[in-house]
Amino acid sequence: MVVPPWLSVPPPGYGGLEQVVAGLVDGLVDLGHAVTLFGAGHETGTDAEFVSTVPEVQYERLGESLPELAHLARVRHRIGPADFDVIHDHTTIGPLIAGRRAVPTVATVHGNPVGEYGTVLSETDPSVGLVAISHAQRQLNPELRWVGTVHNAMDTQGVPYKSAPVPGPVLWLARFSPDKGPDVAIRACRTAGLPLVLAGKCNEPAERRYYDEVVRPLLGEDVTVVLDADRSAALRMLVEARCLIMPVQWDEPFGMVMVEAMATGTPVVALNRGAVPELVRPGVTGLVCEHDDELPEALRAVTRLDPAACVAHVAENFSTARMAGGYQEVYRRFIAESALQRAPEPVRVGVR
Repeated sequence: MVVPPWLSVPPPGYGGLEQVVAGLVDGLVDLGHAVTLFGAGHETGTDAEFVSTVPEVQYERLGESLPELAHLARVRHRIGPADFDVIHDHTTIGPLIAGRRAVPTVATVHGNPVGEYGTVLSETDPSVGLVAISHAQRQLNPELRWVGTVHNAMDTQGVPYKSAPVPGPVLWLARFSPDKGPDVAIRACRTAGLPLVLAGKCNEPAERRYYDEVVRPLLGEDVTVVLDADRSAALRMLVEARCLIMPVQWDEPFGMVMVEAMATGTPVVALNRGAVPELVRPGVTGLVCEHDDELPEALRAVTRLDPAACVAHVAENFSTARMAGGYQEVYRRFIAESALQRAPEPVRVGVR
């Protein structure tokens, strides 16, 4: 299992990819597999054997290409067919160079496979299999060499949840980006007459600039801002929230925060973009709107939904056991296909 070098697994706060991988690793170990995790830093909180390629996580260099390339180069020198049956890559650049590995590689696509990222993915070696995290994501670029679709999941053990709706504030929980629509959330809550908590990741230059230039001028007494909350604080805010608002302005490839919200019994009010319809059951675990102007009424009406239905929905559809089983099926099928591709052509002997 190869993760980017930016954060530990699991992460202390922000890090949806790393949180998902942590659950996947432990789910695979529970199925009886031996898993080695290649990452950065000193340790992992998973049940995998951990191999670090660099002593410190490289979060301060997030966005640079060289730290990830160096990390992948070090990984390549540590893997071989005698040691591993399959490599599962979660990095951005990894799929482009995975064809040079002597071990079959599947790569989960964690972003939208279009634009420059789509170009990188389209140039991957035919021996590399790509896995989508939603059907909506896969449909954005159906020509890629997809070998499966497996929804992300979360470990709900120890996650707090509520048994009845609460009259708390609406919660927006994301990174400060126009894609995530914090400005839309502010306007919708203001129209609905409901208080809003904006809990956002805001430590990269683009995020700080967007917050200062777009979000800050919209703030008022009805909006509480929480910057860079850790995971325990985020879960507490989810439990205390009336609902989670997801006014996404792009084709969200998954949206892990929606699963986290429902796991705490908190319903979701979202715009119908990307994978939202695959995650939220309208009228049961949330309300899905077609346009921004439908959000205020949905925010007022959402408290009629049952928190227990939200919790049950996550347990049934987004458990780490289900995710691990899905990837196990992908691995086995892909390993078998790779063996057939590498098999030598049979020698044909002519008889006169």
